[in-house]
Amino acid sequence: MPDGWEVTYDLDLTSDDAGDDPDQDGFTNLQEHNAGTNPEDPDSYPQAVPAITASGFLVTLISLLAVGLIKRLNPEQSFMEFKIPLRGNKKLQVLVNRIKADQELIQIWKCANVNAVDRSGISDHGEVHVRIVANAALRIIRLLVKGGVEPSVVAHHGLTSEDAELIVVQAACLHDTGISVHRNSHERYSLFIGFRKARELLEGIYDEPDLTTMVSETLHAIVAHDAGEKCLTIEAGVLKIADATDISKGRSRIPFEAGKVNIHSVSAQAVDSVSIIEGKKKPVCIEIKLANAAGIFQVDELLKNKLKYSPLTPFVEVTARIEGEVERRLFESYTI
Repeated sequence: MPDGWEVTYDLDLTSDDAGDDPDQDGFTNLQEHNAGTNPEDPDSYPQAVPAITASGFLVTLISLLAVGLIKRLNPEQSFMEFKIPLRGNKKLQVLVNRIKADQELIQIWKCANVNAVDRSGISDHGEVHVRIVANAALRIIRLLVKGGVEPSVVAHHGLTSEDAELIVVQAACLHDTGISVHRNSHERYSLFIGFRKARELLEGIYDEPDLTTMVSETLHAIVAHDAGEKCLTIEAGVLKIADATDISKGRSRIPFEAGKVNIHSVSAQAVDSVSIIEGKKKPVCIEIKLANAAGIFQVDELLKNKLKYSPLTPFVEVTARIEGEVERRLFESYTI
């Protein structure tokens, strides 16, 4: 198993723990890694489906739904449950439960993805993207806090780092809701959807004036995820960078396989994986594995540009490298 994955879930890098089952859900660390589930959360586990091999024996296949590939190939599949590692944050647990039960929000994600994928031919902006960004944002904010970086809601409003976790998770869930209206200027459309929805999700978790503070911080993160918008808070910077880390080939699979060959779809196909790990020189390291040099576009034009307008520049290092001796050919020919 990759060290980055073990670091993400606080596993022991020095021991052979592939066969361990720390959350006692009946699946080993290796099985959870292969399925893209959380080995520390008993409610997050690979979904098994039966299949018959050529020899007639019943085998168990780990469902690709756990890593979002089936969802991205077939948007008509049922909703993939929203899951993140809670790490004992009780307020976050309440928020996540409300998100899971919010049928309006789930439908907004679906409408956003129809406008993005079906009508605009661009990459996934639906529930799979939301889940990836939320988990990435939570991972980044925790690494920053571990590295001594104080969240802005702590520095300026006297709240806690756990409250900062709710801000980045909620902002991740709401940042692309405006695409349900239109792709262009969607960050602004997300504000008028997000204002009401943020208050609904946080009401009862917070009382005034903290409720208004949390909503305001969430809305700032939403609008500032626009690549050229300056982030005024650490939390907004976290969302901006987390959004930019969803650049691997799974996200561009639908437009790419539909024949949309452009720098966005081709370059994303060249990105094999993105890992968020603890950095050696900075609190956060984003490690990108490429199968083709075209993936540099994703790093240089998207991730680098978002980092430029984020306050996280001093705290994040980015590394990208091509795996293997031969680059993978992504398409046969291109005609204008």
